[in-house]
Formats: sequence, C-alpha cells, structure tokens
Amino acid sequence: MKIFAIRDETLPPDRVLGYLIYYERARAFYIELPDDADPWATPLLLSSFVKRGQHSVSSYWSRLWVQQRIIPQDRQNIGQVLKENGLKEYDEFQLLMLTMGRCAQDDCFLEKIGTDKLPAFLLDRWAVKVEDVVPLRGFRLLVFFRNGEVRIADVRSIAATHEECRPYLTLEDRFNTVEVQPDGYGVMWSESAMLSDSELYGNSERVPLSLEDFVGFVRRRIVNAGEAAGILDCSRQNIDDLIRRGKLHPIRQDGKNTLFLRNEIVQRKQK
Repeated sequence: MKIFAIRDETLPPDRVLGYLIYYERARAFYIELPDDADPWATPLLLSSFVKRGQHSVSSYWSRLWVQQRIIPQDRQNIGQVLKENGLKEYDEFQLLMLTMGRCAQDDCFLEKIGTDKLPAFLLDRWAVKVEDVVPLRGFRLLVFFRNGEVRIADVRSIAATHEECRPYLTLEDRFNTVEVQPDGYGVMWSESAMLSDSELYGNSERVPLSLEDFVGFVRRRIVNAGEAAGILDCSRQNIDDLIRRGKLHPIRQDGKNTLFLRNEIVQRKQK
C-alpha cells in the first residue's frame, strides 16, 4: 500500500485536499477526502462526492481521477512514450509517479507520506472496514466489520442510488458473486458495481454475532465429503451415489470440493 497527500500549489503547504491510497497487488486506487472538505476547493471530479456528503471515493471514480492526470492509453505514440520513460507496459501508477500527479487542468500534485502522517479521521474510518461478507437470501448481505460488529444490509434499498448494481439484484446466482474490495473498502461485483463500507455500515442492522462465532460455526458444523464418508462409515462412491439420488444435499460442490452441513450427515446416519 502506498499513500499520497493530495495538495494544491496555490494553497498553504499544510493544506491537504485528500489522500490517494494505492494497493499494488490489486492495482486499485482509493481517495479519502476530509470530513470538512470544501467542495469549491476539492478537485472537480471529486467535488460531487463532497456535495453528497460522501468522503470515501470508490476505486472506480478514484481511478478516473488518476486517468485524467496521465497520458491516455490510446495516445497515438504511446509506445514511444513508454519506451522513453523506461516502462515495458502501460502502468497507470508508474505514469502517475512520473509527474507526481501534476497535470495542466489544475494545480494539484501528490506527496508521498508514511502511515505515521495519517490524520485521525482516516484512522477512524479504517477502523470500520469490511472484514468479510456472506450473501443471504433476498439480496441481503451479512457483513463482518473490522470493529467487530456484524450487520445485515438489504442491498435493494442501498442500491436505489447505484444503477450499476441493479443487474446483480435480478438473479441470486449473480448476486452471490459478491466479494470484499481491497483492504475492506466495501463490497463489489465488478469494477463499477460496488458499495462502500460506510454505506453498508450506515444502512444495515446490527446482529448479535461475531466473526469468531461464524468461523466457529463453519469449523464445527461443515464437513467435506471425506468426513461425511467417515461419519456414515461408507465410501466416497457411496456419498456420490447419495447425492445423485437426492438423499444428500451439498451446500457447495465444485470440482474436488464437496461440503455438507454436518447435521444432515448425522441425521442420515440416524435413519
């Protein structure tokens, strides 16, 4: 993770407009804006977030802000430009570093900082990140947050203002492909279809459960095909036959992995 303060050359040196965070492995950008950000001083593309009361900018819009500050990939002589700058391929981050974010459309630039320079508001936000997510029936999400809270969010109500998320609210198979964004910034179905951690936290109901409780349930109540065969004192071939005949119902079956609720196996043994 690399962190940069977004500054403006026309403003006092202690003034920070926001923070750009880059995750190298995921190649994902995120921008965090101060709670008291002035929409008139905030860079144009980001000012609309401030006006809506949003201060964590999604990776999609953060990347667009970065792309406005670098050489476009479809530039006619892009190959020559990359070669002259010692780049083997088009890399948005490396191109951004060539000018430290400076461009002709404004006076903004980037300054690399360490985690010891992060403001308190950003540390507070990072305390409420998404640790994990489990899709539930009815297009709901069971969300585990970094502060230990577990909440259930009805995505249908949250996605009312997210048109890009609506295609994932028609089929549960598509909805169930949800994943956690890098470093818990929220959840996502695609690069543009995502919900932030703050949206999920502010539009959900807390449930009396912890991540440890959930992990404990998984460890104790879910068994694989080999364990199921051991409980039933039968072969793996018998397990496959029971599945084909609809006598056992895997909760997950993909390739070599077949998982069952332990109670179903125990109940089968008792019959």
